[in-house]
Amino acid sequence: MRIMLADNRRKVRFALRALLEQQSGLEVIGEAIDAQDLMASVENSCPEVVLLDWGLPGMATHDLLSALRSTCPELLIIALSGRVSGQREALAAGVDAFVSKGEPPERLLAAINRCEKGCSAS
Repeated sequence: MRIMLADNRRKVRFALRALLEQQSGLEVIGEAIDAQDLMASVENSCPEVVLLDWGLPGMATHDLLSALRSTCPELLIIALSGRVSGQREALAAGVDAFVSKGEPPERLLAAINRCEKGCSAS
């Protein structure tokens, strides 16, 4: 699966890339630090999955989700947040899955695997 990382914190992107590059079948194809950067990257590469920081700066999250879906209709979006309380909002907004940044890395990998097989929101 071709994955785009979208988080304004370099340490988070670095950790995600390190985790994902160890997994067979997962390829990180790019990184974005804000909504405009993400949209430009998605328009150029149309990844299969975006790991989206739920608080990514640059655009209202609902508008960003709509723009991403318009650009790549088959795109799977997994929201990442440091606040577990954002899960309900993220899922209601239409992301395919939600993972708290505080959870073990295996939780993120499980969400990616679930989405590969046809997401069931979590």
